[in-house]
Amino acid sequence: MNFDQYIQQFLDYLKFQKHYSGHTLLSYENDLRAFAAYLQEQYETDQVATIRAPMVRSWLAGMKEKGYTAKSINRKISSLKSMFKYLLRKEVVATSPMAGIVAPKIEKRLPQFVEQDQIQTLFQHVEFPADWKGKTDRLLLQLLYETGMRQSELIGLKERNVDAYQSQIKVLGKGSKERIIPVQQELMQAMQFYIKEKRMQMADAGGENLLVKADGGPLTPSGVYQTVRKYLSLITTIDKKSPHILRHSFATHLSNEGADINAVKELLGHSSLAATQVYTHTNIEKLKEVYRKAHPKA
Repeated sequence: MNFDQYIQQFLDYLKFQKHYSGHTLLSYENDLRAFAAYLQEQYETDQVATIRAPMVRSWLAGMKEKGYTAKSINRKISSLKSMFKYLLRKEVVATSPMAGIVAPKIEKRLPQFVEQDQIQTLFQHVEFPADWKGKTDRLLLQLLYETGMRQSELIGLKERNVDAYQSQIKVLGKGSKERIIPVQQELMQAMQFYIKEKRMQMADAGGENLLVKADGGPLTPSGVYQTVRKYLSLITTIDKKSPHILRHSFATHLSNEGADINAVKELLGHSSLAATQVYTHTNIEKLKEVYRKAHPKA
């Protein structure tokens, strides 16, 4: 088997055994296919056994010269490391060419978020159209902010996962891991009203996806992104205006109000506490800002 064939085998493993999302699989495939193309062009090889660390370094150096960010380069390194780890387990290779590859340092940045008063402006003062899209847009924004779920989790949310009796929803996260998120009564009533109206207007929508487009079809990632960007542009001037920013806002606001970090971790569906601790840092930065502005000796 050549390198391309092993890439496909690895992608099948990630899809059928690890249950990675389509978006993650596409990222892995793009990174690995790009490296395979580089090997063919620069070294005229497609054999795994011929791949050495200098080849990898040369590929990475070329991307750095082209202006790729450290974060983007690190993702490609991670993709190659994961694949060669897989090939080592399968005994396709005896050693990994990634062993001596050092990832470039990434400048640590605190996550951007929307201020609480801006969120209040969004839901209390912004006018949403009375048509089906307007109703869907408002509910999807509520769900993203009030539950902290990911965009993919929102799109995949089913009617059957809405538990009005327990005031909670069940979402399917990364790696097909399920988690329960409690919701406020106001949001639960909004979901129930939406479901009722959907069943009255769209016989074909059935009881599958909670949120649907006007034609009854499922939401798309690009559609959700455009909706979030449109409405966040009305209330904030932060650079990023994506669904993930509402997830950051959810976690930051919880942390700022004194929520236990482990509880925030569970609500977000993080597998590691380290991923959640950035919101504690955000809280500390907020305290520093208040101190600098208010203390006479600051």
